[in-house]
Amino acid sequence: MRRTPAIIVSMLASVAVTASLLIATPAQAAPEPRASLKGTVVQPSLFGMHVFNVQTGTWPTIPIGSLRLWDNDTSWAQVEKQRGVFDWTTLDGAVATAQANGNKDILMVLAGTPAWASDDPKAVALPVAGASGVPKDMTAWDEWVTAVVTKYKGRITAYQPWNEANLATFWTGTPAQMADLTKRAYDIIKRIDPAATVVAPSTGTRLGGPFKKFYPEFLAELKARNWPVDVWAAHTYPASLGTPADRAALASSWITMLQAAGAPDLPLWDTENNFGLAGPGAANPDQDIIGPQAGEWAARAYLDALRLGISRVYWYAWAPDEDLLGIQMNNGSTAAIALKTLQGWIVGATFVGCNGTTAVVCRFTRGGVTTRVVWSETGRASFRVPKKFKQICRLDGRCVDRGPRKNVRVNGPVLLTP
Repeated sequence: MRRTPAIIVSMLASVAVTASLLIATPAQAAPEPRASLKGTVVQPSLFGMHVFNVQTGTWPTIPIGSLRLWDNDTSWAQVEKQRGVFDWTTLDGAVATAQANGNKDILMVLAGTPAWASDDPKAVALPVAGASGVPKDMTAWDEWVTAVVTKYKGRITAYQPWNEANLATFWTGTPAQMADLTKRAYDIIKRIDPAATVVAPSTGTRLGGPFKKFYPEFLAELKARNWPVDVWAAHTYPASLGTPADRAALASSWITMLQAAGAPDLPLWDTENNFGLAGPGAANPDQDIIGPQAGEWAARAYLDALRLGISRVYWYAWAPDEDLLGIQMNNGSTAAIALKTLQGWIVGATFVGCNGTTAVVCRFTRGGVTTRVVWSETGRASFRVPKKFKQICRLDGRCVDRGPRKNVRVNGPVLLTP
């Protein structure tokens, strides 16, 4: 497997249960999300993706609804290496690849201060030295944002001022400076391309100290600037030994922090996600998540998002096998097959809601037909299946008739259909 050092630094930054699908006790009930998605139609854009080498023509062999440009050589530092001199080659390539494959929903991260503009040009940072520094002259930032939005108006649909702004690998400035940078970007973007979406700088959540130190102050500074964002964003990678339940807990802590700050009720996007990445610390070595579990956990990232009120998840990443990543996502991989299968189950269906915490039941309707996706949080479980459900489908795409069975044993998500 290949290793990409810059990305490595970036990412560092059977118990049986029996439950009825008809009943969820109050103790089991999943917490109501801050921005509930109940009653909404599941959109293709839920299934976001990072695509390594999209700038040179790579594209996933499964459907994706939205693309995030990061780690594609499209950062500010890599496009404007000299002030006022823009090399659009990589960004043109990335946008052209997406559009050629029918994807018109592109989120671009504007981050990465060029050395010539940085107050700390030699800082160890990503994607290049000095990129975590604060622009010495904010008019340079204004010029960069203006140039990008002017050139790609109507082709890039969303912009995110910064990546993981609470980590020194990406930002060494203060929360107030990041809020100022965000406000300036928002004003420029809305003036040039009012239809474009401004996504808040992402915050990492797995490192509790930097998260709790930076994010409340940043939200307070955004409030002082009248909340200049259209979407909230976080990265909810759990620790390397963490599970989907741990990832959901991190997402819940982020949502709770937004609530505590009195932040406006805007869409929630998880702009990077995977499992098994090394860290934090030596007690959390990298994990290889393989076999059926890889597909089950990848699917859970999107199903749990619906439960939490998160309307987009950008998987990191569609790429050749990469030692850094716990779950590999590429042509024919278990996770890729699972995501394609899950999209067929739920995209275009109305999300009715989920019940349960250990034994989970999510309901969807399409054309008057109700289906259920069920799984267990605690290992292989036996679910009682109501008589009206005749077929059981798994994430590898196989479906079998239910037959005379009253119960179905599952671990990861399965689909029940009439």
